[in-house]
Amino acid sequence: MPTLKEIMTKDVETCTLLDNVYEVAVKMKEYNVGSIPIVDGDKIVGVITDRDIVTRCIAEKHPASSKVEDIMSKELITIAPDSDAAQAAQLMAYKQIRRLPVVEGGRLVGVVSIGDFAIRESLEAQASIALEEISESHFSNKPC
Repeated sequence: MPTLKEIMTKDVETCTLLDNVYEVAVKMKEYNVGSIPIVDGDKIVGVITDRDIVTRCIAEKHPASSKVEDIMSKELITIAPDSDAAQAAQLMAYKQIRRLPVVEGGRLVGVVSIGDFAIRESLEAQASIALEEISESHFSNKPC
């Protein structure tokens, strides 16, 4: 089983606590991503997702100029780069997340996503299981 160092995305776009929600949204559009880690120097301090923008900013009628610190998820779920892909997939399924920051000594070194598993034939089953468990939780017992 490969380690996350081998499959993670290493060149990760980030924003800082000085950025506002609009700047994060523009970066998400520019790089076609749904999640941006928030860093203070090289230390990860939060993550803001497209869902965070919708539920914590737009739905609560906050302006796009709101500080990312007010909108981002501060309770981080991270994993070490020497962890194996199966551990990451299991954690992602358990925590119901599609992207997982890879952190070493508090420093962001990459991100692993379900897509990273899916592009490797040997890890496709892990991606499928994680996505199935994430999807089941999101769609069970919730009215539209």
